[in-house]
Amino acid sequence: MRGNPIGIFDSGIGGLTVVKHLQRLLPNENLVYFGDTARVPYGTRSDKLIKQYALEDAAFLQQFDIKMLVIACNTASAVAVDLLKKSLDIPVTGVIIPGVEAAIRSTKTNKIGVIGTSATIGSRAYHTRIKQRAPQVRVFGQPCPLLIPLVEEGWIEGEVTRLAIRHYLSPLLENDIDTLILGCTHFPVLSEAIASVTGPSVRLIDSGEEAALITRKILQELDLSNADNNSPQTQFYVSDIPQKFDEVGTRFLGKPVVNAGRVDFDAFLMEIGEKIYEPLNK
Repeated sequence: MRGNPIGIFDSGIGGLTVVKHLQRLLPNENLVYFGDTARVPYGTRSDKLIKQYALEDAAFLQQFDIKMLVIACNTASAVAVDLLKKSLDIPVTGVIIPGVEAAIRSTKTNKIGVIGTSATIGSRAYHTRIKQRAPQVRVFGQPCPLLIPLVEEGWIEGEVTRLAIRHYLSPLLENDIDTLILGCTHFPVLSEAIASVTGPSVRLIDSGEEAALITRKILQELDLSNADNNSPQTQFYVSDIPQKFDEVGTRFLGKPVVNAGRVDFDAFLMEIGEKIYEPLNK
């Protein structure tokens, strides 16, 4: 069981930033990543459909006999993490709760900002979970839709990117936040540019990094850490090969995405049958 891989899924390839942290923090672990690029984005879908997609993504990864599941998608983390925790017999973590807990520990002024996609901010997933854990904290959300195409086009630096970041962050900084959650897997790629706008008084919380830290903690507590692996393997699968996949994937992962395989996901779903959807009816 210790040598079994950790499974990670995302609605696209932004979750490779989570893989990057897992590789750094857990260098002996085998990983298998699935990006549902054929059906991205999840944020525009109904909660029921997101839960269905999450069950399907998890079922694909379970073929690899994974020992733990990491939901690298903010939308799926918000909607489906509890369902997957109840449905699977392995540990499951998303990116939202680890990011929330790190932000609460970080803030001294009880003012936390959250940036993400319009869907993530509109869902109030971070807001709700922060208020559940720390009612005294004020939460300021800001959708930043233009930052995603900037990352995918490689506009990591430059005046256009700084202007967009400054435009989005101005309302948060006016409220004197001291902690900012990067609530989208694309945004850690822009962390240096974001920090140049926020200044040193605002701590940036990378939810993906926090999820990787929680993953390490869970594996240690359950005695599932793979400490003796000298040749760890990372496998990459996507449901479609998007344009400029290698270029964008390398930007997220920090190194080339090697031997990514395209999955015929429709054929896979026909093969596994209807049984995986039973948790939706409970």
